[in-house]
Amino acid sequence: MARIVVTGAHGKTGRAVVSDLLAHGHHVVATDVTGPAGHLSRLGTPMIVADLTDYGQAVEVLQDADAVVHLANIPAPGMYPPAVTFNRNTAMNFNVFHAAQQVGIGRVVWSSSETTLGLPFDTPPRYAPVDEEHFPFPTTTYALSKVVGETLARELSAWSGIPFVGLRLSNVHAPEDYAAVPSYWSDPHSRKWNLWGYVDVRDVAAACRLALDAPVTGATSFVIAAADTIMDRPSADLMREVFPDVPLTRELHGFETLLGIDRAREVLGYAPQHTWRTELQR
Repeated sequence: MARIVVTGAHGKTGRAVVSDLLAHGHHVVATDVTGPAGHLSRLGTPMIVADLTDYGQAVEVLQDADAVVHLANIPAPGMYPPAVTFNRNTAMNFNVFHAAQQVGIGRVVWSSSETTLGLPFDTPPRYAPVDEEHFPFPTTTYALSKVVGETLARELSAWSGIPFVGLRLSNVHAPEDYAAVPSYWSDPHSRKWNLWGYVDVRDVAAACRLALDAPVTGATSFVIAAADTIMDRPSADLMREVFPDVPLTRELHGFETLLGIDRAREVLGYAPQHTWRTELQR
């Protein structure tokens, strides 16, 4: 049993990660800047309210931890003015990463983003499926904050020897979000911004847990997406209609994801279990 700090624990992804880690026998310390202390007590662990843009608070919450799953960030572009998004995300990432070095934590798993790969794809991708080698391609201040985060992870890992695992998460969906999926199907351009990608929050939680034990060194990053797209048309058809000039690196089969998860499968053992296709049949 490891003692794992989960930052951003009050959010949609954070709650799922806390629940999954507890279910697998870990001791979890949950922290977030929002929500009352004890909010997560129904999951079996209290929540510490902390502002991770303050370095001292970051050090305090990481004391005595074996690892951290760092999810605390402004989660998407457009929620705040660009400078606010960049400054807060960069401050939180640096503070947690450097605090991990200071207290001697064993591993950092953290939420990077699919946006580092070029999203939104108003400028077509260089190839598809898009994989880790499509990095860096930031097109928003939010994406730039994540690229800076990956650079920080690389440098601080080199300084400290701590393995850093960045998860380039696709558009996270909880089961209640799937009711909106059919509304996307009439216009394939409406979701081209991330090549029709998504990921179930339960698969994100599993990816975080797997990343805590994966045989990695240094700072590595992985695309984390569902195994399929969010559309009801084959992936090859979508590419022919919306991105006809983008070269494909392999033959596409059925509804397979266009956000390549091969490296996550191989290194982390990531195997997404959830899809909107079964959730809408429930």
